[in-house]
Amino acid sequence: MAHRGQGTNLALATAAFTITFWAWNLIGPLARTYSRQLDLSPTQTSMLVAIPVLVGSLGRIPVGILADRFGGRLMFGVISFAAIVPVVLVGLSESYGTLLLWGFVLGVAGTSFAVGVPFVNAWYEPARRGFATGVFGAGMGGTALSAFLTPRLVESAGRLQTHLLMAGLLAVTGVVMLLFSRNAPGWTPSTAPALPRMREAMRLKATWQCAFLYAVVFGGFVAFSTYLPTLLQNVYAFSQTDAGLRAAGFSIAAVIARPLGGIVSDRLGPVRVLLIALAGAVVMALVLMLNPPLEVPAGAGFVLMAFFLGLGSGGVFALVAKLVEPSRVGTVTGLVGAAGGLGGYFPPLVMGVVYSSFGTYAVGYVLLAVTAAAAILYTWKAFPSGSTGAGGSGAPGSSGPPR
Repeated sequence: MAHRGQGTNLALATAAFTITFWAWNLIGPLARTYSRQLDLSPTQTSMLVAIPVLVGSLGRIPVGILADRFGGRLMFGVISFAAIVPVVLVGLSESYGTLLLWGFVLGVAGTSFAVGVPFVNAWYEPARRGFATGVFGAGMGGTALSAFLTPRLVESAGRLQTHLLMAGLLAVTGVVMLLFSRNAPGWTPSTAPALPRMREAMRLKATWQCAFLYAVVFGGFVAFSTYLPTLLQNVYAFSQTDAGLRAAGFSIAAVIARPLGGIVSDRLGPVRVLLIALAGAVVMALVLMLNPPLEVPAGAGFVLMAFFLGLGSGGVFALVAKLVEPSRVGTVTGLVGAAGGLGGYFPPLVMGVVYSSFGTYAVGYVLLAVTAAAAILYTWKAFPSGSTGAGGSGAPGSSGPPR
């Protein structure tokens, strides 16, 4: 049964997720500027780009627990306000050490994902939760806004002014969520102690299954969206603004694909969607490994890679909605979301080392293809055909200990 106000609250949550994800990705689009100003090596640059992902990943675990306890309305406000401090201090930072420090704290903005999934999940009936989480997940388009707008705003207004503008947007977001959003009528706060709930979630086989798959698909998206501007400048000699424009196109493709992944999962089942997405990622990684020329071969390869990773991201949380009971979704989402973020933390570091060592990113693409292929084999084995099909209630054995 549809709840009155579900569309409004889905829209508000998606908008809040978009703004906080923009804040989370403020450093990546300016990597070339920092690299030149501070004379950074490729490895140092990749560390700077990846550092916000760390807190944004691990922080999703406690934030998911807090979302189950206090609800999405309050937690969206808290995260929006908390992110203001590191956003401003990153804008004020003039050394590599302070950028790393406040970039690390900036990761708090990325924890909003663990708030939004249980928030929108509670508003929708089981048959439409793939749609709801897919639409909410389109808020990762904040990375596209950052890639497109952040370099331009810095060029026209200055770095500090751009960060102050972002701080203002976060303040408005927090106020709007506290004043106008509300938790679903059927939602009740979880009063169970956090550690037992965490242990229960970690005993679910579904938690580990979805965490691995999300680390591959969403981790791949995060890695590309944060590191792609640097890659495009190194390989194709784009300016910072031109690289940002193309990175924005990459993110938009994933944004479109993510809700599509949730919607199609409601009809065909999330496992089929995941298999298609992972197979597409393998093919695109092998194409990009060949360092194809611009614009059509390389551009199409990056866009299709984004599409498949976005499709798979939508499929994973449709799978979570089928395998996990609603009262545990927040805690499980925190763990799965953390895995996805961590999946995006390491590839930029690897790509920086690979480029420093070989002068090419080919080895990195091969590693991505191998990882996605392993995920295909695991998905095929872990979820026999039909076990999580459209309208299904869950896979057999989804509540047992991880195997």
